[in-house]
Amino acid sequence: MAPKTLLCLPSLLLPLLMLLLPQADTRSFVVDRDHDRFLLDGAPFRYVSGSLHYFRVPRVLWADRLFKMRMSGLNAVQFYVPWNYHEPEPGVYNFNASRDLFAFLKETTLANLLVILRPGPYICAEWEMGGLPAWLLRKPKIHLRTSDPADNMTKIFALLRKYEPRGPLVNSEYYTGWLDYWGQNHSTRSVPAVTKGLENMLKLGASVNMYMFHGGTNFGYWNGADEKGRFLPITTSYDYDAPISEAGDPTPKLFAIRNVISKFQKVPLGPLPPPSPKMMLGPLSLHLDGNLLAFLDFLCPQGPIHSIVPMTFEAVNQDHGYMLYRTYLTHTVSEPTQFWVPNNGVHDRAYVMVDGVFQGVLERNMKHNLFLTGKKGAKLDVLLENMGRLSFGSNSSDFKGLLEPPILGQTVLTQWLMFPLKVDNLVKWWFPNQLLKSSHPQTPSGPTFYSTTFPVLDSGGDTFLFLPGWTKGQVWINGFNLGRYWTKRGPQQTLYVPRPLLFPRGALNKITLLELENVPLQPQIQFLDRPILNSTMHKTYIYSLSAESASEPMELSGH
Repeated sequence: MAPKTLLCLPSLLLPLLMLLLPQADTRSFVVDRDHDRFLLDGAPFRYVSGSLHYFRVPRVLWADRLFKMRMSGLNAVQFYVPWNYHEPEPGVYNFNASRDLFAFLKETTLANLLVILRPGPYICAEWEMGGLPAWLLRKPKIHLRTSDPADNMTKIFALLRKYEPRGPLVNSEYYTGWLDYWGQNHSTRSVPAVTKGLENMLKLGASVNMYMFHGGTNFGYWNGADEKGRFLPITTSYDYDAPISEAGDPTPKLFAIRNVISKFQKVPLGPLPPPSPKMMLGPLSLHLDGNLLAFLDFLCPQGPIHSIVPMTFEAVNQDHGYMLYRTYLTHTVSEPTQFWVPNNGVHDRAYVMVDGVFQGVLERNMKHNLFLTGKKGAKLDVLLENMGRLSFGSNSSDFKGLLEPPILGQTVLTQWLMFPLKVDNLVKWWFPNQLLKSSHPQTPSGPTFYSTTFPVLDSGGDTFLFLPGWTKGQVWINGFNLGRYWTKRGPQQTLYVPRPLLFPRGALNKITLLELENVPLQPQIQFLDRPILNSTMHKTYIYSLSAESASEPMELSGH
């Protein structure tokens, strides 16, 4: 890592330390190794904590989630500080609005919760690139997270006890549930399994942090990915089967945990707040705004970048989202000819079009037989989607885009134009309803924008966007990027829509979809009053490049 980046973490922590210093002369926290315990302000102490990530929860809901954690009997909250969330460009820092770390710390104080801070720089957390900023990869030869591996746990713990023979018992990550990958079943962990383990640890006097206590949502492009024999992107929902649901509601697991905690320490008096009001709406019909290719001037106003061979996202400073690669056929291809990218060079998903007509998909670690025809001079467009950088697994640099020049038959395709797309800007600022009405294709094909407006007729509430029959894409409500949907793959079928994202009664809300593949015959959506997180529609979608890897057991991710 370059010396300049080493300055980022201290510069992040300095204001935090300044915030905490005024309390330093009145508070104390000591590891009392002689008696295998912690001392807080001189008194024996053990923490019963839960993980919550402020970057996965809208700021207006921080207080609600923290209050529910305190009422559950917790005395501490554990959270990360993602480097990439606060330093989007080298030397450019953002601690405003939803990134206001100090406002979140104040909310923890108001909730009477102590803080266990995990500042990174690497966090995993199933977060984009494990919290490391994508701009590190602008140095193509960079080596991330290099270390001297030490895999013999017996020797490691023996070494630990050599230097620390005594000390308090701590479980920093006691899992209440587990994460979800696209195409696999929704993960759950039973209430008895969670409470039994928790009670056994508390009987031993251990301090415990439950990961997660409230999972939240991977809004926008912030989900990470694992690599376990194949590329496994994380779903938009980070519900985690946690005690507090993705929508912030208490679950049976929470009440059972609260009951266990009450056997060992005082739990705040009073009932937990009930589930928040939920709203149903629709079905609503969406209208066609136009093919993505029709909006290139708005999506990439600075124009394309030319290169003989395709360049990665990182090489053109495109951190997230989408980039369009364009070239022209140098000869007529009259017979269906295979189009492919060698060395697994699609990172992560490619949508292929010839003269604007959608041809099919290429996907990382997947075998696809995609055959093309076209006349000399035909326009070949390849839209690349970054599905989230590896947050855990191989720990290698996860460059995005076309990592190798594509091949059509035996011809290596060169002379590429690359359009880094600012889709969020188009949706938020440049997308009035009347834009390019005359350019609508009669039959939608490939990546296409749809939208509609709708009012909230009553007081409304949280809701869950359901997209029956849609395939895969991205959703915005009132310009806010809700995240990815992948209805055809699952398991997640609905996207959580917090009530504060919707305009109050009388105002029109706008929803915009970028559907990347196929639109249903009736382009409709619905808002439901409960989530659907466990409906994997196609069980046999996986065709691994390696026959052996398909049968390998899944390893546990680390946080």
